[in-house]
Amino acid sequence: MKWKKFTLHTTTEAEDLISGMMDGIGIEGIEIEDNVPLTEKDTKGMFIDILPELPADQGKARISFYLDEGADVEAMLRKVEEGLDELSAFVDLGERRIEASETEDKDWINNWKEFFKPFTVDELLIKPTWEEIPPEHKDKLLIQIDPGTAFGTGKHETTQLCIRQLRKYVTKESLVLDVGTGSGILGISALVLGAKEVWGTDLDENAVTAVLENLEANSIPPEKFHVIQGNIIDDKRIKDWAGYGKYDLVVANILAPVIILLQKEIAVHMKPGGMLITSGILDQKENAVMEAFLANRQFEVAEVTRQGEWVSITARKR
Repeated sequence: MKWKKFTLHTTTEAEDLISGMMDGIGIEGIEIEDNVPLTEKDTKGMFIDILPELPADQGKARISFYLDEGADVEAMLRKVEEGLDELSAFVDLGERRIEASETEDKDWINNWKEFFKPFTVDELLIKPTWEEIPPEHKDKLLIQIDPGTAFGTGKHETTQLCIRQLRKYVTKESLVLDVGTGSGILGISALVLGAKEVWGTDLDENAVTAVLENLEANSIPPEKFHVIQGNIIDDKRIKDWAGYGKYDLVVANILAPVIILLQKEIAVHMKPGGMLITSGILDQKENAVMEAFLANRQFEVAEVTRQGEWVSITARKR
């Protein structure tokens, strides 16, 4: 199916009013493009470490919406123009020019799968559930992951850094806490490497479903991997659920600013001598994270490893 795409050139000042107007006349989804810098509040819950550099904000915006071939395009555009006429009395609409184009209907939800192929991390083979085991890797330890659209595939350098550190420290008695578990790949890796049991936390409610599905794909009993939605840094309910003085290993593949917060709070959940494995740290942020660890008397830094522009810091609880 082909879709007709319409892009309204307007102002950032008018974005919210136009969005509300379009929703009111039955346009179900819009796309807004502008160069307005994100505030600290905007980025607080976003899983990005460095924001892209944008051109200077000149107060201009583009608002795009899509209509399928069966829609009464003329009638909908007439409603849009009438709505803009009403709004023009209250806000500067700028150019108010609408461009029309066509776009092919694509399966955006599933097209990414063609780029997720089996890969190895030392003796582990990590593959999507829909791919066959490559013959040359049939003797490796197998992990099957279907990350869905909400989480990564595990191929990222930071995930591989964490898996390699887990290999060094996991034993058959290890109790592991996976902070920011996502698809569950690190917790599942720990179990495949021999860990006794895993607890995982994540801010995203979809992580609970993703973990359970990936446990099933790997024939791992759900009682081996407990998972909950919530923030272990500042939510007492999650802290109590995880338990105290309990973990041999904590792994956190998150962002540098979150690791700096986490290292202040996580020691209470760990056994003396337990290892905290962290990554998601861009090399530009390494010094800031290292300074936080060095200032924390509860930890001593045991090892720093790197892959590409990413850093992993592993610390031992004193």
